[in-house]
Amino acid sequence: MNKENNGLDITVVVPLYNEAESLPKLYEWIVRVMREHDFRYELLFVNDGSTDGSWQVIEDLHAQDEQVHGICFRRNYGKSAALYCGFKAAQGEVVITMDADLQDSPDEIPELYRMITEDGYDLVSGWKQKRYDNALTKNLPSKLFNATARRVTGIPLHDMNCGLKAYRREVVKNIEVFSEMHRYIPYLAKNAGFTKIGEKVVQHRKREFGVSKFGLNRFVNGYLDLLTLWFLNKFGKQPMHFFGLVGSLMFMLGLVAIVIVGGMKLYALSHHTPAMLVADNPYFHLSILMMVLGCMLFLAGFLGELIIRNSPSRNDYLIGKTL
Repeated sequence: MNKENNGLDITVVVPLYNEAESLPKLYEWIVRVMREHDFRYELLFVNDGSTDGSWQVIEDLHAQDEQVHGICFRRNYGKSAALYCGFKAAQGEVVITMDADLQDSPDEIPELYRMITEDGYDLVSGWKQKRYDNALTKNLPSKLFNATARRVTGIPLHDMNCGLKAYRREVVKNIEVFSEMHRYIPYLAKNAGFTKIGEKVVQHRKREFGVSKFGLNRFVNGYLDLLTLWFLNKFGKQPMHFFGLVGSLMFMLGLVAIVIVGGMKLYALSHHTPAMLVADNPYFHLSILMMVLGCMLFLAGFLGELIIRNSPSRNDYLIGKTL
């Protein structure tokens, strides 16, 4: 990237919640790296409703360094909300995200920057190949989670949820991080047309202060969010292709089954052989159930199509270049 322009080279976005003890050391470390490599930068802290004085630390840092900026939420909204606001405010040509707990090393920034600007990646995700977390409660579930994410998304990343990532500015301005979707930012980027996604092995450090803010429930929520993203990407614009197809198949199977049940009854009557009442046959009730569910799914798809047809964003397309 040409440093002769007037813009910023890098914006470092740091979402945080109750990390007051870590912030001064993280700030000094980031500034040292930036000055050593002569980067034009801004450091953006997003305070996610901390209650430990983190915002006061950010205000003090801003008072002594105009390149430090901050966003403060009135309450805790979560990491996705913090990243969304950070991305919206970022001005650098390359945006770096990292956690505030000092487990991500700012020394990785120059190489991440180079991979974006020289190698042409849209997004580079860190891979904490050697971790210092608890193997049973974090490492093993994380490996299972990432294996599933690779299979579903088609993105060969070993650590989809690593907080240390680098993005071209166009990427963060064209994706929307919502709910708890920060785990799947590479998938959001891929769905937005940014397909050159790379990976870099990064250093993982032991936490120096405080405790982790994430529990085991993040893995359960993570799988549910992954299914949501997969469905929205595949059928979000055409819900009838899913609900209509499944509903039609269920209705037809139910219809065929009920015809078979009725045919068996008529065959028995025509040959004067004993047979149970149609209403007593469990297959009759299963057939009716499948037909009803099929109709409901078909109607769900139809209503979804009507909603999308009237959506103001139905013709929102991501345009890369124009002439």
